[in-house]
Amino acid sequence: MGPSFRQALIALLYALSCSLCCAQTPNARCPPAAVAPTPEQVQTGMKAARNHGFLWRLRKDGRESWLYGTVHVARFEWKFLGPTITNALKASDTIALELDVLDPDVQQRLAQGMATPSGTMLPKSLQQRLRRQAEAACVAPQTLAALAPEMQIAALESLVGRRDGLDPEYGIDVMIAGWARSAGKPVVSLETPELQLATLAMPTPAETLEFIDSTLTEMETGHAAASLKRIAQVWADSDLDMLSRYESWCDCIKTPSDRAALVRLLDERNPGLADSIAVLHAKGQRVFAAVGSLHMIGSLGLPTLMAQRGFVVEGIAFPRR
Repeated sequence: MGPSFRQALIALLYALSCSLCCAQTPNARCPPAAVAPTPEQVQTGMKAARNHGFLWRLRKDGRESWLYGTVHVARFEWKFLGPTITNALKASDTIALELDVLDPDVQQRLAQGMATPSGTMLPKSLQQRLRRQAEAACVAPQTLAALAPEMQIAALESLVGRRDGLDPEYGIDVMIAGWARSAGKPVVSLETPELQLATLAMPTPAETLEFIDSTLTEMETGHAAASLKRIAQVWADSDLDMLSRYESWCDCIKTPSDRAALVRLLDERNPGLADSIAVLHAKGQRVFAAVGSLHMIGSLGLPTLMAQRGFVVEGIAFPRR
């Protein structure tokens, strides 16, 4: 199972992974957990803020909305939104996210859905490997015990970038949700927790076991951390050409099951996301829609789908230093 599945899961697992980080036992071998910035760090970060990611202006019916490609795991310094992104946020009436993971109702529904038993029993060998990865991440195994098996492994993998400074707590969707609240702007979810969880669930027990085994292998070999680091850097560099060639370098489509998962997680969701953005705009709102960057590429990417829905779509190039 390729990293595209895991990248999609990270958005769902923000609240869970934060609690996992906070639950770790202090240990010199533990990866660093995210910490609240000091006032001095905030001031320095805001002064040095740069534009990252991918931005499009959407025009229709005499109004402008925005489409922004995010990354769900980021570095501390990326949490300070650059001037072009901030100006687009300020010019918007409504902030739309895949899921507003700061909404307590969304968090509760996600936690309930992730804890729903999948009916798949893990063989002892996989249980032991899973426990070793939990220990390496300084997460108590009992913290994971209430989750379905695929959610356990995906939760752990959302933390593999912490040794490189990549943490779900710094995820850009989360930063935007926080910014919107501080600015008094309404935040809406483009999808429901139930829809995302249903989309991300493995279709069969055999595929669940395959997913857990392959994910453990990638974590044990270091490939998972390297893959996460690379896609995060592509986002930080706003390298749309590299992002558009994702399938050529991600090493994530090796089997028919991988291909089916990519279609289910991106292509099949994108029309619904585009429709939700279009409906908000049609209500007279200027929308800032922030969605994972992998939803932006290909013939079924959101920029293309918004154009098909009558929007004039303009890519915004960020000023270079």
